[in-house]
Amino acid sequence: MELIDLRSDTVTQPTKDMRNAMYQAEVGDDVYEEDPTILKLEKLAADIIGKEAALFVPSGTQGNQVAILTHCKQGEEVILEEHSHIFSYEGATMSAFAGVQPHTIRGERGVMDPEDVRASIRDVDIHFPETGLICLENTHNRAGGSVIPIDNMRHIYTIAQNENVPVHLDGARIFNASIASGIDVKTFAKYTDSIQFCLSKGLGAPVGSIIASTYEFIERARKWRKRLGGGMRQAGIIAAPGIVALETMIDRLEEDHAHANLLAKELQNIKRLSVENEVETNIVLLNTKELDLTANEFLQMLKQHNVLATSFGPFTVRFVTHYGVSREDIISTVKIIHDILHFQV
Repeated sequence: MELIDLRSDTVTQPTKDMRNAMYQAEVGDDVYEEDPTILKLEKLAADIIGKEAALFVPSGTQGNQVAILTHCKQGEEVILEEHSHIFSYEGATMSAFAGVQPHTIRGERGVMDPEDVRASIRDVDIHFPETGLICLENTHNRAGGSVIPIDNMRHIYTIAQNENVPVHLDGARIFNASIASGIDVKTFAKYTDSIQFCLSKGLGAPVGSIIASTYEFIERARKWRKRLGGGMRQAGIIAAPGIVALETMIDRLEEDHAHANLLAKELQNIKRLSVENEVETNIVLLNTKELDLTANEFLQMLKQHNVLATSFGPFTVRFVTHYGVSREDIISTVKIIHDILHFQV
């Protein structure tokens, strides 16, 4: 049986068109801003997201950290949701590199209450750090791919503007949010001062992310990218599949969402299993506690049957659907889980 890899939408393989685009890419030195394929990608990305300018970066983590470094000064504070990717999975880089501290807020399914955000913005006081930035995440990974409602983003952005605090969006999966909600990505981006989104997750490109903002912000961000070692030379070779991703892979995310919903529905019908999240996009969180199995024990059993997923807590298993996972793969996964549990009984 072939491997069914549901660990993440980062494991996708580039399409044939992406590989051809890489082979044929016209290249130059991007540090000199002379790579025509990079320039084409950045212009396309800025137009799609509705910002003045964009910058190609090697990864989403670097994109988020370049944004924080560009927005903030040392000794400031960043407000963000307590389970956000920036806080949980980026190696404390905001503290290590930018010299800023996180101020976390407990959200509901990844959604921060705007009034909690307002209350967390610091008063001017010699004892307090200044609030330098508010970070949002849409879709929210730890909350199971939940879509942050546009009204919530608008409310927080209005508060931030009134307090002269910028807003950065970790929009690694913003196109999933757009497809699931029917809201254009430009509308989500409208309520941000900067946005980062991934080309290498659901869109299927092999590498890379985009930061988008104003011309002035992107010029300052370019220097921070260089400082972090993200200035690359003939980078058009890896930018070319990003162009293909933006031109051909956005609408197909709906298929991933359908597969995730099918998986959740079928798993929910299995005794002693429960789906923890309301599945809106491409992530399913499965709870194994009633099986008297830890997430890692369950994952080992799946792996023996050539199915891969990942742990999201002591009893939580995360499945992520993506390009390369078919409806038949979902049905096979459900059957394998049925067989495993039947054998356990």
